[in-house]
Amino acid sequence: MGEKNAARRAAVCGLLGALALALSYFEGLLPPLPGIPPGAKPGFSNLAVLAAGDLLGLPAALAVAVLKGGFAFLTRGVTPGIMSLAGGLLSAPAMTLLLRKTKLSPLCAGVTGALVHNAAQLAVARVLTGAGAWGYAPGMLLLGVISGLLTGGCFLGIAAGLERALRGELGRKK
Repeated sequence: MGEKNAARRAAVCGLLGALALALSYFEGLLPPLPGIPPGAKPGFSNLAVLAAGDLLGLPAALAVAVLKGGFAFLTRGVTPGIMSLAGGLLSAPAMTLLLRKTKLSPLCAGVTGALVHNAAQLAVARVLTGAGAWGYAPGMLLLGVISGLLTGGCFLGIAAGLERALRGELGRKK
């Protein structure tokens, strides 16, 4: 039974990684919105990191975040890759801790993850470009709250199905 469970967990982690890549690709297709900092994305792909952290633990969440960062390197370049990786490596532990240790709402974890992700990206931008990067903080704060609420809300909608998949009950009637 242990091997079956490990295989199921690996399969779910792989599916979450694929979801992260698909959502990241989709985000890259969206046109820039007026008033939003350049290069800012809605953060939909963080849904997969949030799900991995809650259902599989921190190592899986970090694996999905690294996969997302690698995808950003390959598809958008070095700077977006570094920013994605920095944001993911800091937001994954924050979201996982909130969901698994405090049992706070996924909405709270989603907002916290988005804000931590944005703070890491601003710190990288500060190092790369100088103090002017902090001027984007108000827009990133607003975007982080909105996208975090969307991410947490979407997770609430899919969590039960993912938990059933982990137990091997997907497709079975209750």
